[in-house]
Amino acid sequence: MTAELVEEAVKKAAVAWISVGDGPARALWCLPLDGALIVVCGPGEQSAPDLADATRATVRLRGDTGGLILIWEAAAARIAPGSDDWATVAPQLAAKRLNASGTAEELVARWQRDGCAIVRLSPAGEQPVAAPALPDGAQAAPPRETSARVPVRRPFRLHRVRRR
Repeated sequence: MTAELVEEAVKKAAVAWISVGDGPARALWCLPLDGALIVVCGPGEQSAPDLADATRATVRLRGDTGGLILIWEAAAARIAPGSDDWATVAPQLAAKRLNASGTAEELVARWQRDGCAIVRLSPAGEQPVAAPALPDGAQAAPPRETSARVPVRRPFRLHRVRRR
């Protein structure tokens, strides 16, 4: 039952929360392909520290309503540029990439030129965690430190509002 649950959840995944080691889980865009999730990260793409060199990762998948439905351990394997696997996977991934500038071929060439990593996350064989064994808490993490700040401005008023 659990292998079928992982397979079905992976088929429907568009975004997965992926963590490496004790690092925080990051929401990453992914492509389901042959029972695995394919993720691209690196310069000009999504940030996933340590994923390119990892051999294991934890994947959390959410359902249509945003609730956690499954946690599973994945074997992470980087797909080498120029390999047969790269030649088949990278164009499919580029074709599904939203808001990319240029054609799929140009995007694949940029990934290879800039050193982006394409990583395949396959079920590692351990028992996944599904309902009712999922954690009860919200699992919300405090916001990470950032240099980005949003200035708070006074609201714009077209005319003075008189109070009576």
